[in-house]
Amino acid sequence: MRKSIYSSYHRELIAMLRDLRQTAGLTQSQLAKKLGRSQSFISKYETGELRLDLLEIRSVCESMGTSLSAFVTEFERRIR
Repeated sequence: MRKSIYSSYHRELIAMLRDLRQTAGLTQSQLAKKLGRSQSFISKYETGELRLDLLEIRSVCESMGTSLSAFVTEFERRIR
């Protein structure tokens, strides 16, 4: 049986990253500028086309005033 890389956990992760940006009141372009990345980088991970590694997730969280540990704790709560 093949496993999809787009699991329900991955969908929850990208939903949380998008919600975090929107709650911070930032557009994709504004967040990209804070991260020193392109707007398409934000779009690609928010649509699931690109997967972020742990260090990238940490940078995204910190750029919006959230710690990685708080983000992971909320992620664990949501997937239970």
